[in-house]
Amino acid sequence: MSIPGVLVISHGSPDIEWVTSVDSAVAEAVAELPGGIPIETSFLEIVEGRLIQDGIDRLESQGVTDLIVIPLFVSSGSTHIDEIAYAFGMKNTPEKETDLQHFRLSARVLFGEPIDDDPVIAEMIWDKVKFLSRNPAQEVLLLVGHGSKHDGFLQRWEQGISSLSTRVAELSGLAYSDYALLNPDSVRSKVIYWQENHGCEVIIAPLFLSAGYFTKTAIPSRLSGLQYIYSGEALLPHHLLSRWILHQILNIMRSMKL
Repeated sequence: MSIPGVLVISHGSPDIEWVTSVDSAVAEAVAELPGGIPIETSFLEIVEGRLIQDGIDRLESQGVTDLIVIPLFVSSGSTHIDEIAYAFGMKNTPEKETDLQHFRLSARVLFGEPIDDDPVIAEMIWDKVKFLSRNPAQEVLLLVGHGSKHDGFLQRWEQGISSLSTRVAELSGLAYSDYALLNPDSVRSKVIYWQENHGCEVIIAPLFLSAGYFTKTAIPSRLSGLQYIYSGEALLPHHLLSRWILHQILNIMRSMKL
């Protein structure tokens, strides 16, 4: 008999607010699931007692035979997606060297997808920044993500964030939408381009799940001396993330007839 269980994995943080916001989003998704499906939230690092192996062990101790893994990361260009997939045995070798070892598990692994260009996340992004818009016909929304310095990973980052930017543009009604990355750094040049070539007000939307160094320091430091519109708000907390998690779980269950 197949017994499904869910393991949501996100990046670790010493910030208890980040851990709490992820837990809250997962709890909201659980409330919509069929009753009795065990679910664990685990973290790649830092959060003691709640690392990935801890989550696997707790689920398997409940008899889980089919492990639905939901990677709560914004891009398939993240090196963390690569190393986690490798550690779960989803690929023979990682594309980039990792310290992660294969996890101990006996359950069948059903590995989900990161956020990339999901339409629910496009709604979430626009909902976070729409209050900043004053003159849509003269504004551009610039979606800013982490990016990557590694070949292959960078291309996946660009593909996902470009498509996501297009989705947000369709929702927003703004004149334009674009994206920039911190790695390799294109944030300042993109803001200057839209201001000088199109006369646009630039609304910055950070594509980061949690507030922290990147939203509070990295992005503003690259834009010193420029005019732009920015709230600094990360994606979480937001109720639509729970919907994204729920959709991921249900889609896997339907496809595998669980």
